[in-house]
Amino acid sequence: MRIGIGIGDVRGPNTAKALVHQAQQARDAGFDTVWAAQAMGWDSLVALATVGAAVPGLRLGTSVVPVPQRHPLVLASQALSVQAATGNRLTLGIGAGVSTLTARMFGLTNDRPARRLREYLTVLKPLLRGESVDHRTDTLTAFGAVGVPGAEPPEVLLAALGPAMLRVAGELADGAVTWMTGPRTLADHIVPTITRYAAAPRVVAGLLTCVTHNEAAVRARIGEQFAIAEQVAEYRAVLDREGVTSPGDVVVAGDEDSVSRQLRRIRDAGATDFLAVPYGTEEEQARTLKVLAAT
Repeated sequence: MRIGIGIGDVRGPNTAKALVHQAQQARDAGFDTVWAAQAMGWDSLVALATVGAAVPGLRLGTSVVPVPQRHPLVLASQALSVQAATGNRLTLGIGAGVSTLTARMFGLTNDRPARRLREYLTVLKPLLRGESVDHRTDTLTAFGAVGVPGAEPPEVLLAALGPAMLRVAGELADGAVTWMTGPRTLADHIVPTITRYAAAPRVVAGLLTCVTHNEAAVRARIGEQFAIAEQVAEYRAVLDREGVTSPGDVVVAGDEDSVSRQLRRIRDAGATDFLAVPYGTEEEQARTLKVLAAT
């Protein structure tokens, strides 16, 4: 199981200098991949272009770019621009976005997410290959092509938690990305479902991770900080599948031995990649990187 490190807004507000510092820390600790989420701060693709220019050699991934507010022609141009700027080191993770926020914040339709992502991918994938598209339906119109010299089509992953979206990920993407999804759900639902539709998909499991002397306090703090996830249908469903009540129940937390055991359980569940988001004090995050590097 390959381990990559989450950087940027998922760890709190960051300056450009702090972004680069987090990436350098990951590289110096021996990791070859960093991931950036898309929230309401840094644009994840701009963040990765910034990091890629400053830290040579690191592989870069978005986890993930919500696509309802980005037309496929726009996203293809952005992703290929990052590819050209960074020497083709990008993995493009995309998703439907949190349905309630898509409607409330952007006023966009949030129905039939799996159908919409299927259609979106049928347009995006050719665009990333430099091909022309002429797609006109009642939900998506796209006509034209994108060309960025020196850019290769990136691998595309799909944020997928439910059966319908996992099928789309298996059939049209190169794998799936999960968040707040524990080892039981990975082993019993995510991995078996996607592998019905793809022979060897990537499965990237993203979780907050903290090596700490006070596991109970860390879990309680995360439960409070991310309590809104309990009210979001997509995350409530995976928490219920896991048999837990709070986001704090699915984080990887504990002392060195405990965290190592939890990482092995995620590996044994079938995850090909672990996206670790270091959490806690500077000392805890340093301990976390050390354990992750030794895994």
